[in-house]
Amino acid sequence: MRTPRSIVRVYLVLMLGNTLAASLIWGINTIFLLDAGLTNLEAFSANAFYTLGMVLFEVPTGVVADTVGRRYSYLLGTVTLSLTTLFYVLLWYTHAPFWLWAVASVLIGLGFTFFSGAVEAWLVDALTATGYTGEMEPVFGRGQVVSGAAMLVGSVAGGVIAQHTNLGVPFVVRGAILLVMFALAFRLMQDIGFTPRKGARPAAEVRRIVRESVDNGWRVPAVKWLMVEAFFTGGVGIYVFYALQPYLLELYGDPHAYQVAGLVAAIVAGAQMLGGMSAPWIRRLFRRRTSALIAAAAVSATALVLIGAIEHFWAVIALIVVWSLLYAAALPIRQAYINGLIPSQQRATILSFDSLVNSGGGVWAQPVLGRAADVWGYGPSYVVGAGISLLALPFLALSRRQNAPADVQVAARPGEPAGEPGPGEPAAGERAAEE
Repeated sequence: MRTPRSIVRVYLVLMLGNTLAASLIWGINTIFLLDAGLTNLEAFSANAFYTLGMVLFEVPTGVVADTVGRRYSYLLGTVTLSLTTLFYVLLWYTHAPFWLWAVASVLIGLGFTFFSGAVEAWLVDALTATGYTGEMEPVFGRGQVVSGAAMLVGSVAGGVIAQHTNLGVPFVVRGAILLVMFALAFRLMQDIGFTPRKGARPAAEVRRIVRESVDNGWRVPAVKWLMVEAFFTGGVGIYVFYALQPYLLELYGDPHAYQVAGLVAAIVAGAQMLGGMSAPWIRRLFRRRTSALIAAAAVSATALVLIGAIEHFWAVIALIVVWSLLYAAALPIRQAYINGLIPSQQRATILSFDSLVNSGGGVWAQPVLGRAADVWGYGPSYVVGAGISLLALPFLALSRRQNAPADVQVAARPGEPAGEPGPGEPAAGERAAEE
């Protein structure tokens, strides 16, 4: 008989396996693409096609999870990702033309969209059905810690494996781990507390999701400006992570020191854990969540300028730590803000729409920055990325001007944690007048 404890164990196993498989190639992905004969423009355009795949398929695969089943969606994701990962290795081995890399990257994006939302929805449904009455934050927190640890191990292992074999082997290992996850999920993951809407028509479901996302998200000014902000910052964040791999090797002076490239992903993994733990502390420094987001965005952009301007290996490593911590700490604050802005009935659809806008930013920003790296070098491309990130600040300010209750950070009373305005407390607009 399933219990909440057993459900959480399965969830943590899925998070561990997924992140371990994915992170094996995160530290060497850009070097892998360049080694296959692609230019910087082509390599980051391939990454852009990956994000395009997520834009195109996120809503349709969400419909699969809601109509056929979350377990079915997860199993499809493992098979799709395993096959497309091995296809990547074939393209690398044959030095294939760019259009094949574009196709493969879109299919990898498809594979990841089968996971997004399905595992989280499965967890919540199964816990509810098995009588869990506690808070969800501790469960998701444990998942984040497990994911961060798996990313730390996977990213370092991927660099070490590539160092002692070749750049293709970590991708093969990734494909094998995904097949193992298929077997584990097939045995352990059952749709509990969820009844598939078998009579639903996919096209009608997609139209419904888009309509609700627009009505309850895009047409709400505070939400809209927050989404526009993501259009500028989402792609820059992806570029920063993947361009650091060849940039650090260039600064290190050894183009084959792949374990150094894996260090980037390891730093981000550590930042994921530390940033998540520090987010509540950082939030308490500001009355408004948007103030914290604006400050984090400004300092992050400054860090990117310095990463591009100071061409010294250890200085860049230190700045990467600063940028990663700010990026990781801002994410929970943004999640809390946007979740406070949207109604629970449309929460999943609007968050999915927000993810689409974020991925859309990656479609255009990565080729632009990749071309900048081809023309001027990696350092100047980071300065350009900082400039793009700064374009997000006015939209955060516009979201702040809406004086939404979810934006207000209430000062903690003695012995109480900071939280949202309670009954009888001043509204957001009244607090804004006091600032």
